[in-house]
Amino acid sequence: MAYVANADSREISVVRLDPAQGNVEVVQTVPVAGAVMPLAIAPDKRFLYASLRSAPYTVASFSIDGRTGQLTPIGSAPLPDNMANMATDRSGRWLFAASYGGHKFSVAPIGADGVAGPASTVLPTGKNAHAAVVDAANKHVFVTNLGSDQVMQFGFDESTGVLTPGNPPVLSSRTGAGPRHLVFHPSGRYAYLLNELDGSVDLLAYDQARGVLSALKTWSTMPPGFSGKPWAADLHLTPDGRFLYTSERTSSTLAMWAIDAANGELTLIGHEPTEKQPRGFQIDPSGRWLLAVGQLSDALSVYRIDATSGRLTRQASLPVGKNPNWVEIIDLPGR
Repeated sequence: MAYVANADSREISVVRLDPAQGNVEVVQTVPVAGAVMPLAIAPDKRFLYASLRSAPYTVASFSIDGRTGQLTPIGSAPLPDNMANMATDRSGRWLFAASYGGHKFSVAPIGADGVAGPASTVLPTGKNAHAAVVDAANKHVFVTNLGSDQVMQFGFDESTGVLTPGNPPVLSSRTGAGPRHLVFHPSGRYAYLLNELDGSVDLLAYDQARGVLSALKTWSTMPPGFSGKPWAADLHLTPDGRFLYTSERTSSTLAMWAIDAANGELTLIGHEPTEKQPRGFQIDPSGRWLLAVGQLSDALSVYRIDATSGRLTRQASLPVGKNPNWVEIIDLPGR
């Protein structure tokens, strides 16, 4: 099942994805009380969280039906600001959120009933906090700061939700790069950082014991002959860690990358035209399908991922709501 946040129509589209053929259909449209953008799924796939980015800023909690994948609202709570990104920790007990305009980061407890509560911790960040990511060990949290060109590094205690500054507390990047989204490679040895403002992707080494990132190499994600202002948006890895994909909104393209298993370095496979202004996309748990949405096309496209080459082939398309911007995909826990 896939879940698409549609900001301007204030709804979440619940989409059934056929794992054999890649066909898609909307099976439920869930209205929400604000401009919905980032979504987060609990690790046990039983709950979904949605950030409503129009005042009053709230997080809406939903239960996921284990058989149908459909959503049922179960609660809401105030957010400390307009939050551009949300993610749970690996235990599903804490919800992280980052505020781009408010330059802050929050941690909120999630109850045993799956409902996210008000923030228990709110920390100031550098300029334009954009995303929060926890490592596989659930011991370190990283917050990208797009406007101040840094990634904040924290130790994390999952029993209390307490954060402590790392050593060093930040990874600094190139001036004007604009760090936006971060993903860890399944090996745990590397991470990839997408930079919005210069349209680049960085390979980072990860010291798992210390919870520290360090920069290794950088590539441009922009298509050949591009002219204009880069506006990179999202990045995701296939579950086996062999391929990386990045989206860019000005050119409306997806860049496809092969990953060297020995050193994590990237080789560009090519660029695939996609929905207009692709802010969000996601890869399904099987690694066979990529779903991308266009903020200006109000539609979703399904791509088959070639298991050998990593190339994308468009398989299906589907109208969704207005200004679709975020995609999450799960295998149903009850099936």
